[in-house]
Amino acid sequence: MKVGVVADDLTGANATGVRLSKQGFTSATVVFNDNIPDMEELNAVCIDTDSRYASDHIVVNRVKNATRKFRDWGAKVICKRIDSTVRGKIGLEIDTVLEEVGETSVAIVVASFPDSGRVCSGGYLLVEGIPVQETDVAKDPVMPITKSYVPSIIEEQSKFEVGHIGLDKVLSDMKKMKVAIEEQINQGKRIIVVDAVTDEDIEEIAEAMALIQNISLVPVDPGPLTAAYSKAFTHQRTEQSKVIVTVGSVTSLSGHQLRYLKDKTNSTPVYVSAEKLATMKDSWEEEVDRAINVALERIKEDDVLIITTHKEGNGLIDFKTIAARENTTQDALAKRITDGLAKITRLLIEQTDYPIQGCFTSGGDVTASLCALSMASGIKLEDEVLPLAAYGTLIGGHFPGLPIVTKGGMVGDKKSIYASVKYLKTKRSAAR
Repeated sequence: MKVGVVADDLTGANATGVRLSKQGFTSATVVFNDNIPDMEELNAVCIDTDSRYASDHIVVNRVKNATRKFRDWGAKVICKRIDSTVRGKIGLEIDTVLEEVGETSVAIVVASFPDSGRVCSGGYLLVEGIPVQETDVAKDPVMPITKSYVPSIIEEQSKFEVGHIGLDKVLSDMKKMKVAIEEQINQGKRIIVVDAVTDEDIEEIAEAMALIQNISLVPVDPGPLTAAYSKAFTHQRTEQSKVIVTVGSVTSLSGHQLRYLKDKTNSTPVYVSAEKLATMKDSWEEEVDRAINVALERIKEDDVLIITTHKEGNGLIDFKTIAARENTTQDALAKRITDGLAKITRLLIEQTDYPIQGCFTSGGDVTASLCALSMASGIKLEDEVLPLAAYGTLIGGHFPGLPIVTKGGMVGDKKSIYASVKYLKTKRSAAR
């Protein structure tokens, strides 16, 4: 999947290209009068039109030329990079891109760049908490910024109607955000400014945009939205591959992480009874078979399939009593649970018709059991997703090369499993 970014200056083009690279794309920057390099691995290109302070005629010609190059190259997503302090003829440049992309195209403008202290709230762009018109860009010798209300800045330069979506919609949920965008589009707005104050806000906007079909959406921003939307768009339109999340940890932290993951992915976990696995009796096989049947149905609906023994409200298992009754050890019973989760995961991978994009496992025991039951000799480690969470691929066995992220049960914050799943999706989708 190819991404094209029209940027009005070279440093901005490079900065956006780097963000795309961090999402797994292979990026390059070219100047406006040069051709896109003929490199098979290249799937994200930023063209510097050097048009921030050019005359209107030159702006239109260069932006039009860059957009056409992207269309000829086969770019599925075309983005407009703007200055983080909204300098330049951004309205004219947005208009030109929209006219080239097509009559059903709509620009989604997120002027925020939280990592650089730029946020948009109520439509107003603030730089380190100060309205942009009160910063040094107000003294720009060529095009001083005299306003901070982004919709007004664009309206003065554009021929299209400009809409605005506030933080109340952004902070609600992805579906409401999607509806808000569609409502603006139905009202005839071709340019929609959206508030955002955190990177998470921008990711939510991007995910909502990716759900909208049959309309060409053009991200317009200083870089974060372009990277987030390119990632979300790629995942949304690639084959229906799945990620399996297997969690055996019973810590409260794991519970918070699973709850956050469920909310973010709209997934319904396959709950496995730890009591029925903590035994040497036939209930172990019966519970594995039951869970597999549920999982094979659930994976048809959920892109992220969660398999876990952690269910809110459940108490701890009395291993000591069970071990005495069955004349075994507590360690042996604990291993039966992790082996059960691993077997369910292995059989699901083998029996489902859906391609598996990767696996996430929480807890060293679960990871070890999965490696053992899939006959993998180890994990080829490639990257650190977050502290004490590693990305790699299985070595040998039934699933050689299967991507996997492993994490300790007591590691990270509430977003850690979700971040690991996003990493897996991004890593594999961009590679395609």
